[in-house]
Amino acid sequence: MPRRYDPDRRQRIVEAAIRVVGERGIAGLSHRAVAAEADVPLGSTTYHFASLDDLLMAALRQVNGEWLAGIEAWARGVDPAAPLADELTRLVEESLAGDRAQVELEYELYLAALRHEAVRPLAAECLDTMAELLQRRTGDPGIARALVGLIDGLMLQHLLTGRKFDRAETRDAVARVLG
Repeated sequence: MPRRYDPDRRQRIVEAAIRVVGERGIAGLSHRAVAAEADVPLGSTTYHFASLDDLLMAALRQVNGEWLAGIEAWARGVDPAAPLADELTRLVEESLAGDRAQVELEYELYLAALRHEAVRPLAAECLDTMAELLQRRTGDPGIARALVGLIDGLMLQHLLTGRKFDRAETRDAVARVLG
């Protein structure tokens, strides 16, 4: 039987891996699960991704790319006359008001770097890009890094506790870091 021409197969596998992680977490990621989700033969996943770390990196790269595009769009839309504390509070609020499953997926992949050393550079790239965007506005790399840490912490706390978003509390925390 001739080989079927399927130029989008690799991308479908990556998208299937993202769905698997979104539904089952990192622990549920396997070549078999992804092959079933992508509706491709098991050999296709191992052909395109020799290891699960390779597959995880591809999934994280795609999710990071989408997230960074959103952050860059936010940065372009920031009103230069508005206080940065207000704009960052809006970013956190809009992120948490959006698709919770998407935010959970982003953090699941981001935190995968704790156990999968191969994906750490991709996670670090996200942190660095966010810090660079904030440094343009603050002029201070230390404050920019502190803001990235605060935003991540606030987002994770919200996801973990299910607490209602408190705009005033968030704005106050951001304003304190900004000085």
